[in-house]
Amino acid sequence: MIRTVVSLDPEDKAWLDRKARQEGVPMTEIVRQAVRQLRERCESAPRMERLLEKTRGMWKGDDGLVYQRRLRREWDRRR
Repeated sequence: MIRTVVSLDPEDKAWLDRKARQEGVPMTEIVRQAVRQLRERCESAPRMERLLEKTRGMWKGDDGLVYQRRLRREWDRRR
């Protein structure tokens, strides 16, 4: 493992210490778990480019702006 120095706010450090005591593990293990979870979440989240590629061409109706304006006119009539 690589050793890393991290500066924390006092409240965060106190919380980490309490959490480590509750779980019976070193504080560094809590930090490693948190980093691992964040990494997994970030790596599994679809990138915007991938989302755009997957959804391109899904709209088969007329011009999207025309459709939006038609819907909004309906909303205005309901008021």
